[in-house]
Amino acid sequence: MRAFYTDHFVLPLPPGHRFPMRKYSDLRARVEADVPGLSFHEAPRADDDALLLAHTPQYVQAVNAGQLDPARQREIGFPWSPEMVERSRRSAGATMAACEAALDDGIAVNLAGGTHHAYADKGGGFCVFNDAAIASRWMQRRPGRAPADFPVAIVDLDVHQGNGTASILRDDATVFTVSLHGEKNYPFRKEASDLDVGLHDGCSDEDYLQALTGALDILAGRFQPRLIIYLAGADPHEGDRLGRLKLTMHGLARRDQEVFDFAYQRRIPVAVTMAGGYGNNIDDTVAVHAQTIALAAQHAQRWAARDKAAASISLPLSA
Repeated sequence: MRAFYTDHFVLPLPPGHRFPMRKYSDLRARVEADVPGLSFHEAPRADDDALLLAHTPQYVQAVNAGQLDPARQREIGFPWSPEMVERSRRSAGATMAACEAALDDGIAVNLAGGTHHAYADKGGGFCVFNDAAIASRWMQRRPGRAPADFPVAIVDLDVHQGNGTASILRDDATVFTVSLHGEKNYPFRKEASDLDVGLHDGCSDEDYLQALTGALDILAGRFQPRLIIYLAGADPHEGDRLGRLKLTMHGLARRDQEVFDFAYQRRIPVAVTMAGGYGNNIDDTVAVHAQTIALAAQHAQRWAARDKAAASISLPLSA
């Protein structure tokens, strides 16, 4: 399974900044050691043409030049730097690459991404460019494709609603957006996804999984995607300081497996992104993400085995 990384593009954040930048390098080190069968690739850089599929020219230009007004820069949550621009481009490029790889292999992962709070004309919540919106439209416009012929579903299981994604794709019938999130959590002004499921504070494994099953059933009844972009946030975990839900490691494993089973049963490729995670103990966040990647690698093996079996059946009989 191919895994695309950006962790060596590090933002120069001030001391004490609450964004857990270290989790990305820790995650890559952990899965390199613990998850067999991964192939690691530096994330490509999303160019302006790709960014403009989801963002306005004025916003892209202002980000590139460091000319966002102070209020808009504060809304992102990072100070501007060339490194911020480069990492944000690479994070979008990693999701684009994971989508393309998933078409070949059944599944691929971006070891970052999930920047779902970025709108067409502004960023927010540590999100500069919206990688899922960019990647979905980029995949729909590859040579020989048209958007209507390549529907994409974005399944967002970060604890925070994907408000930027919902806004960008609100009037796009070729992309179906699903968000399960804390109803009373950030962002406090929600946007309308194609399917929103708000969860109560303290939501447990069983309540969450029941809600997820219902959401996936609705997705299957309304939409037939050719690709799923899955935001596998670690922040529904009970140890997350911003999450306010109570999912255990076991519950999160069942969550991931349900998404992968849904895709496998329907032969839909999946591109996985890590999205949020702000554990009181950063090692807990890394453990949640690593568990997702390990389950994704198992899914890749299952997909490869089915391909191999299908190929053997289709071989012509020898004379």
